[in-house]
Amino acid sequence: MKKKIFIAAAVLFSSRLYAQTPVPTNSGDSTKNLDEVVMTATKFPIKQSLTGKVVTVIDQKQLQRNTGKSLTEVLNAQAGIIVNGSSNTLGTNQDVYLRGAAAGKTLILLDGVPVYDASGISGAYDLNLISVDQVERVEILKGSQSTLYGSDAIAGVINIITKKGGAKKLNANANIAAGSYHTLKGSVGVNGTIKNTAYNVQYSKLSSKGFSTAQDQAGTNNFDKDGIDENVFRANIGQKIGSKFSIKAYTQLSNYKTDADTGPFTDDADYTIKNKNSLVGFGADYTLGKSVLHFNYNYNKVNRIYLDDSASRGGFAYYSKGDYTGKSHFIELYGNIGVTKNIDVLAGVDYRNQLSDQSYTSVSMFGPFDSPTLSDDSVKVNQFGAYAVVVVKNLAGFNVELGGRFNNFNKYGDVFTFSFNPSYVIKKSIKIFGNISSGFKAPSLYQVYSEYRIPAGELKPEKALSIEGGIQYANKQVNIRAVYFNRQIKDNIVFFSAGAPTYASYYVNADKQKDKGFELEASVDFGKVTLNANYVNLDGKIETKTGTKDTAFFNLYRRPRQTINLNVGIELCKNWNMNIGVQSISKRYEAVYNATPVEMPAYYVWNLYSSYTVTKNIKVFADFKNITDEKYAEVRGYNSRRFNFMAGINFNL
Repeated sequence: MKKKIFIAAAVLFSSRLYAQTPVPTNSGDSTKNLDEVVMTATKFPIKQSLTGKVVTVIDQKQLQRNTGKSLTEVLNAQAGIIVNGSSNTLGTNQDVYLRGAAAGKTLILLDGVPVYDASGISGAYDLNLISVDQVERVEILKGSQSTLYGSDAIAGVINIITKKGGAKKLNANANIAAGSYHTLKGSVGVNGTIKNTAYNVQYSKLSSKGFSTAQDQAGTNNFDKDGIDENVFRANIGQKIGSKFSIKAYTQLSNYKTDADTGPFTDDADYTIKNKNSLVGFGADYTLGKSVLHFNYNYNKVNRIYLDDSASRGGFAYYSKGDYTGKSHFIELYGNIGVTKNIDVLAGVDYRNQLSDQSYTSVSMFGPFDSPTLSDDSVKVNQFGAYAVVVVKNLAGFNVELGGRFNNFNKYGDVFTFSFNPSYVIKKSIKIFGNISSGFKAPSLYQVYSEYRIPAGELKPEKALSIEGGIQYANKQVNIRAVYFNRQIKDNIVFFSAGAPTYASYYVNADKQKDKGFELEASVDFGKVTLNANYVNLDGKIETKTGTKDTAFFNLYRRPRQTINLNVGIELCKNWNMNIGVQSISKRYEAVYNATPVEMPAYYVWNLYSSYTVTKNIKVFADFKNITDEKYAEVRGYNSRRFNFMAGINFNL
């Protein structure tokens, strides 16, 4: 019966479109109109109509309509993005798959600055460390973006733009929410602008008793609950010095402790994960005529400790402890020059230094084991990049961007990337665009220096070529965008295991990864009712050479071939809004060690959000997720949230 209801809804709203995020009436959709100004596409403000790149914006109104959700839940509702683990126990590892690309091939930016975990296998930043309450907006830029942003931007970038100082001298805000699994979430902050000084200080707290991370396949009902305790503090300050010069500084301190289980279907009562992150940075902007010079420095330290004590043996070892620390320094200097009203030039240089300390010890029936200790005095890599981009805009509706980047590593050699992004706007409402761009991802420190490093030779950076093309139509009521993309990656890094008798395992460069897909996004504003939708079709395979033969097989594990979302925003009355959404995930495959991949069944989830504005300063909300109590698994052997809710109140003074 539930399947019939869903099919009827899909037919009613037409074309199997997939919604972006729950959006209330008149709040705007995430494809936006062509006049919207974005930053991430060119590193300086530009209207969407003037760039051929595919940009999706999640604005503050949309984030406010997702108060009960985490940042990864919000991202998981965007076209082309799957965040594996977003509906699992809070604190679960969050793998971002953008357009089918593997974890670590989507670069995360905080206020335009790259952030990493230099100690991780993929190097990807842990999005659990960011509180959605501290985010002003998110810009998602798809396609290979290494020309502007360097390593890891093979599939695209996600730029998380944090809140800054408000217009008044003093603004205060607070929110508190509670819900299922004994979850409590709160945030408090102040911001403002005093003369030429803007400031923002915010603290967020999250705690939950949770539920068992692992599925109880035997049905014994004795698996323990796995909870989380998290704290996030962020502060920033900006100072104008005269009319041309401004400086800024910021810091973010995040930490969380979460309980975990040993593996699929396997409970462990005393396995814990602690993650601490310290971010600090500063920057400066100098305006000279039509030119603006930008400087940024960022220091990022991540420490993860995995401790499995001996009281409850869930896995192979009686006791194990892994301690991983990653440090990153990032420096950049770039400037954009308005040569004429139709031509802008961007040029810059950046430097990245990554270091790591790592240790692992365990005790099992075979005795104690210690992996080789890695120290940051030797486990490090330096990257240098120089790039230049020319943007030609609005020549009788024609726009084009052409750019190139040279990258040098102290360990891997040189890499060159380019981008070519033409577009043409017809009658201010139709945009035809195409993009050809290359990207790269450097091997992580773990892949290069751990016990799983390649026995002979060195790993090479992964190199990608992306092609996309599409069309967008936008007016005040309707916004539709269709995009086809194709991405090929050479020297794709994979984990190889030789099996018996040696069981040698290490990271190698495979031959080619080929991914392609189609995205269709749409929104219609009827006034009191807003419809948002999108549909994604994805395919991919890896090609390897065995002897004289090429072998190809589908390898986009945990990534569905088809994803659909539908959302309806309804203004019930002046102060009362409601949003109904459904997400459909098709069948996908889960890799199983030394066995045939397992097919995971398709599922769909219904959600309901409602908010009521009591006064201009007070709003109450309720967020009901998985209201049909669908039982599904994002990851084989692990639980996802059944019917659950969050309800709370927001204050703004």
